[in-house]
Amino acid sequence: MEKISKTKEQWQQELDADEYRITREKGTEAAFSGAYWDKHDAGEYLCKCCGLPLFDADTKYDSGSGWPSFTSPVDNSHVAEEDDSSLGMRRTEVLCARCDAHLGHVFPDGPGPEGLRYCINSASLDFQDQNRQDREED
Repeated sequence: MEKISKTKEQWQQELDADEYRITREKGTEAAFSGAYWDKHDAGEYLCKCCGLPLFDADTKYDSGSGWPSFTSPVDNSHVAEEDDSSLGMRRTEVLCARCDAHLGHVFPDGPGPEGLRYCINSASLDFQDQNRQDREED
């Protein structure tokens, strides 16, 4: 996969202030505040910065955390992981593999077969509705 690299100024032109803070500066949004934490429509979640497909709505579940939570990415090669020891905690950060956007964190307490919970910021995602996709393909 070819990497996407842009300057700080280019990202700031493409993203609003909150999206930039979260995706490029490793920020987070408040729990229960994002656009997708309670979304239940069929579709696919894409990287806000580069459009890479990251998570399918079929793997989304209500973790009670206030952030969109998924059991697995659409393709393991679409996400990267890094150790994160910020805020006095040891966590695993999840990044877009193509543009290095900060997405959120992955935890070993999910319900899926791998036992993972990808806890992702809504501001790091765009949603592509499955019904719209089906209509465009017809």
